[in-house]
Amino acid sequence: MKSQNKWWKSAVIYQIYPRSFADSNGDGIGDLQGIISKLDYLENLGIDAVWLSPVCRSPQDDNGYDISDYQDIDPMFGTLADMETLIEEAGKHHIRIIMDLVLNHSSDEHRWFQEAKKSRDNPYHDYYVWRDGTEGTFPNDMRAAFGGPAWEWVPELGQYYFHQFSVKQPDLNWENPKLRREIYDMINWWIGKGVGGFRLDVIDQIAKEPDKRITGNGPRLHEFLRELSRETFQKADLVTVGEAWGADTELAKLYSNPDNSELSMVFQFEHICLDQEAGKEKWDLAPLPFLKLKEVFERWQTQLYGKGWNSLFWNNHDLPRIVSRWGNDRKYRVESAKMLAILLHGLQGTPYIYQGEELGMTNVRYEMEDYRDIETLNLYRERLEKGYTEAEIMRSIYAKSRDNARTPMQWNDGENAGFTVGKPWIKVNPNYREINAAGQISDANSVFGCYRELIRLRKKYPVYAEGEFRMLCREDENVFAYLREDEEYQLLVICNFHDGTVQNPLGEPDAGMKLLVGNYPEACRGAVLRPYEAGMYLLDKRR
Repeated sequence: MKSQNKWWKSAVIYQIYPRSFADSNGDGIGDLQGIISKLDYLENLGIDAVWLSPVCRSPQDDNGYDISDYQDIDPMFGTLADMETLIEEAGKHHIRIIMDLVLNHSSDEHRWFQEAKKSRDNPYHDYYVWRDGTEGTFPNDMRAAFGGPAWEWVPELGQYYFHQFSVKQPDLNWENPKLRREIYDMINWWIGKGVGGFRLDVIDQIAKEPDKRITGNGPRLHEFLRELSRETFQKADLVTVGEAWGADTELAKLYSNPDNSELSMVFQFEHICLDQEAGKEKWDLAPLPFLKLKEVFERWQTQLYGKGWNSLFWNNHDLPRIVSRWGNDRKYRVESAKMLAILLHGLQGTPYIYQGEELGMTNVRYEMEDYRDIETLNLYRERLEKGYTEAEIMRSIYAKSRDNARTPMQWNDGENAGFTVGKPWIKVNPNYREINAAGQISDANSVFGCYRELIRLRKKYPVYAEGEFRMLCREDENVFAYLREDEEYQLLVICNFHDGTVQNPLGEPDAGMKLLVGNYPEACRGAVLRPYEAGMYLLDKRR
């Protein structure tokens, strides 16, 4: 089945968390000029676009996901002129810039909310979600994602406002057409600046109905998205990806319908939520159910084929490092990091690489006073109050804290890993002397070299974008193997997901199959797979 000719279907996107990527002025915080200085590195890796976590003006209560001005750049990152320069310079390196927009809520310091608080009759009051009430008696018992009630009392109005996240992140009221028009005008303004697309934070929450305790997938969600797309995204050659924690394959077909009526794709998190206790929070750890992981990937690959589009990712700014999570970040760090890359990059969809993933960067274990993430700090306090032991809490934080992803990018083995000449806003992972870009970019056998080759292959062979998926060895407890096939090529991926030697259930690959990329210096084509061994093979059916 031929894919529509969309550039992002054969692209690889790189996510940057600007605060932690590269600091150009020595203040300890990454910035736009720092990113500009690393464009050669990104072009060398081969990626097609950079998704920037929010850089708009913000009080930084939630690291930029609380926007106070959608049409300005936060001074910690630079200026609007710097942003315009980044878009232009990235284009010279064949890289598009994807903006991260938070359309479910704003900062309480946004001028809209400042006006909204002045009176119930203010034109901006209805830009937010308000309920009458009395102080101390909440409209209902809904809780915020970062802890505490989802309602905040405003005494001068005698009303509560709704916030799904921090108290400083009041939810926007998408039922108001004037609000929607302001949002569309803002997005079109950025399109005019030359951005290549948008990542939409928690976009499945915009059609909320808090009186019915509905936050995700509200009744008007797809109506709002179709209007949003029609008024903005369809006017340019963009990639759009929505964060949708509540998406299943049927909803994803709506979000990513090939008719382009909503979005290019969504981030869904079914695979990412597997290693937590059922019905509990992400902090309640459980072993990864490997067969379930395979079932989830197979379902998304087969059910969206020809009817939607997958995003492919292991990591982002909210998730722990995958090599520490489901690989082995000690003895087999290089092998397991490559295995996880090979497994993911052979699938149909658009792969996303989170900064440092291409180096095999790992989780960190800070002392509690060194953590910066609001979610982590709230979790620590709340669980202490509930009687959890310090050891139990820290085990969860070490495994799942968002700060695992937010440690500074490890550029070299010099001071502060080459991230800054100042004091970093958050501590550098101590293993930067062994794990850094300078030590890998010239080594074809490094983790970086593996990612670069996977990116090159995706551009070379249409089977990556167009091939149909077929799971192999479905019930095997150790091996993740699958085929991708189109009219010209057959792609075989086989991965030992564990740290022991296992029997290869497929045996010797066909003689005509060429090993494209593996994770051991010498290829093994026999009956045994070494710890975390992975191989990607290609058969040219035309010969």
